[in-house]
Amino acid sequence: MTSTINVNLPQQSYEIAIAPASLDQLGQSMANLKLGQKVVLVSNPSIFKHYGERAIASLQSAGFNVASYCLPAGERYKTLNSIQKLYDVALENRLERSSTMVALGGGVIGDMTGFAAATWLRGINVVQVPTTLLAMVDSAIGGKTGVNHPNGKNLIGAFHQPRLVLIDPEVLKTLPVREFRAGMAEVIKYGVIWDEELFTQMEASKHLNQLRYMKPELLNEILTRSCQAKADVVGKDEKEGGLRAILNYGHTIGHAIESLTGYRLVNHGEAVAIGMVAAGQIAVNLGMWQQAETDRQNAIIQKAGLPTKLPAGVDIAAIIDALQLDKKVKAGKVRFVLPTQIGVVTVTDQVPADVIQQVLQGMQ
Repeated sequence: MTSTINVNLPQQSYEIAIAPASLDQLGQSMANLKLGQKVVLVSNPSIFKHYGERAIASLQSAGFNVASYCLPAGERYKTLNSIQKLYDVALENRLERSSTMVALGGGVIGDMTGFAAATWLRGINVVQVPTTLLAMVDSAIGGKTGVNHPNGKNLIGAFHQPRLVLIDPEVLKTLPVREFRAGMAEVIKYGVIWDEELFTQMEASKHLNQLRYMKPELLNEILTRSCQAKADVVGKDEKEGGLRAILNYGHTIGHAIESLTGYRLVNHGEAVAIGMVAAGQIAVNLGMWQQAETDRQNAIIQKAGLPTKLPAGVDIAAIIDALQLDKKVKAGKVRFVLPTQIGVVTVTDQVPADVIQQVLQGMQ
């Protein structure tokens, strides 16, 4: 079950390569791209323990000169302070414009490595080797890189496309269950915003909350269809001038919840799940889609073991205030991605604050 998906962009197209055991082909895959000899592999200690030596061996066997660096695991370390450490490693290893940073890890490692690569020497190569479901289907693709500001998620960043995204589904075997479920939130998002067939397949599946209960055929469909959806949208709108904003479905309220809970209480996927429940109900209250459809969405979210209620103690007024810091705010108005049918969404800034408040109160 191998597949290659092309991300077609005006300046630098690249491939998403999905194949079992492809981690051992990392070096050869990068050598085929004629990248410079110097590589810094960035990971976190737990991922490195499982896969670091294999990745380094593959790179060295293809003739690359490899240094490695581990950043602490967790969203709360996604800061400029961590980026400074990567700059120090880049300087120490005399990285050049032709050099490459390789991100071996989940979304946090991918975002930070990408941002360090985007800004070192005004831009060097980055290769994404995602090890979580969330990173495989979403954050590793599309070139969004960055770090968090104390008052908001991903406010500091740059668009910097990878040269390659290498996905080895076998690495998911060591992914904690909670992280697998977090990735499923992004998969469900694609079903709602873009791919009705994917939504239907998830609806028909008995289990979505653990990899070991999932049929290999469904996992393959999830990876290929999600990556294809992301590639399609990014290919049409690389820098989020319009269409790409739909990828933020569930993220508007989701990011506010993450920020208000200090990136410790809920993970990104859990926050997005809560945000999708809220967005679905807002769409119902505005007469944009049917209650039966939001119930179908919420049933899949629950089947994936994800939350559908607000975390205890989160202040609704604080969520509404935090929405003003969202990156999608335009002319002071918060823009929401709202569904009109399964597989179709629209972006609107015509969402009254009292509707948001009413929906969030119903989710306590």
